[in-house]
Amino acid sequence: MMKNILVTGAAGFIGSNFVHHLLAVDSDVRVVSLDIISYAGYRPNLDRVPDPARHDFVEGDICDRELVGRVMAGNEIEAVVHFAAESHVDRSIMSPDIIMHSNVVGTSRLLETARDYWFGGKGPGPDMARFHHISTDEVFGTLEPGDPAWTEASPYAPNSPYAASKASSDHIVRAFGTTYGLPYVITNCSNNYGPRQFPEKLIPLTVLNALEGRDIPVYGDGAQIRDWLYVGDHCEAIHSVLARGRTGETYLVGGENQTANIDLVTMICCILDELKPGNAPHSDLITFVEDRPGHDRRYDLDTAKIRRELGWEPGTALADGLRRTVRWYLDNPVWVKEQRAKSADIEGVWRKFHSFARYKT
Repeated sequence: MMKNILVTGAAGFIGSNFVHHLLAVDSDVRVVSLDIISYAGYRPNLDRVPDPARHDFVEGDICDRELVGRVMAGNEIEAVVHFAAESHVDRSIMSPDIIMHSNVVGTSRLLETARDYWFGGKGPGPDMARFHHISTDEVFGTLEPGDPAWTEASPYAPNSPYAASKASSDHIVRAFGTTYGLPYVITNCSNNYGPRQFPEKLIPLTVLNALEGRDIPVYGDGAQIRDWLYVGDHCEAIHSVLARGRTGETYLVGGENQTANIDLVTMICCILDELKPGNAPHSDLITFVEDRPGHDRRYDLDTAKIRRELGWEPGTALADGLRRTVRWYLDNPVWVKEQRAKSADIEGVWRKFHSFARYKT
C-alpha cells in the first residue's frame, strides 16, 4: 500500500468520506487533500479527520499543473485518488463546457503532472506509483428491462454531457497507461448516497425539502431504476482496489440495491414520518415534474470481478443506509444550513433545466 496519497476533490461528498475512511483504517498513510472548493466542495467536510497530523489540505485546481506538481514533489506522492469532477447531470445539460473543462481537461492535466513526476527521476518511479480514477456507471448508457447487468467489458454509450465527460476521462486514463506506461486503475460506481452529499442530489434534496415542507420533485413517472451504493461501502472498495487491484484494470462497484426513484423517495418519506412525525405524511409533498432530456431508464452493475479478485462486497442494505443518512442530516443542522445557503441557486437550476425539457418535447 502506498503511504503518501493525494486525494483530489477531497472536500466533496465521496472524497471527504474517503479521506476520513483512509485515515481511520490505515495508520501508516499520509493524505494530502486537494480541492478547488467550488460550489459543491466544503472545507469543513475535512474537519475532525482521524489523526489530523497525517493530513494536509491544499486549496487549488487540478488544471494548475505547476501547483499540482509542487504538491506531488513536496509530499513524495505515490498514489493519486482522483475524485475531482463536476457530477450533476442537470448542470451538465445546461453548461456542458464547464463539465468538459473540469472532467476532461482537468483529468488530462492531472495525468500529465503525475506522469512527469513519476517518470522524471525524482519521484517514486512508476513501479511504486498508482493513479486511481473514480468514474461512474453512467458511461455505459442505459439498460432496458431484462437486459443483463453491465460488466467491465460493456461498451460505452453515454447519453448526457456529464456521462460523456466521464467516458472521455476514462479513455484518457487508459491512453496514458497504454502510451506512457502510467500505472492506473479505474473504478466505475453506481449512485452513491450517505453523509455530506450536496443537497442538489436526489436523496439529500428529498430529505431537506421534506423537512422544510417544500415540494419533493420526481422526474417523469419516477420509474427510473438506479443501483444505490452506500458511500462507506464505496470507500472500502476504493481502498481495496488502490491497495490490491491489478494495474491497468477496471472494477465495477455496485451496492446491489436497485429500486425505482419513486420507491426510493417514498422510503425516505416513510423514514421521516417515523423520525419527524409532526410533518407526516411527507409523501404528500411528492411532485412529478417534466422528465430530464435523455434520462436513462435503468442502471445495473455486475460486481463479480471485484468480489472474485479482491473479496469486496457491499455491506449496507438500502433501508439501513437510508436511515443512517436521514439521521445524519437531522443531526447536523449547521452543515445543512450552510450547504443550503450555498445551494440557493438550485431552484434556478430547476427552472432553467425545465426549459430544456419543454424545448425537447
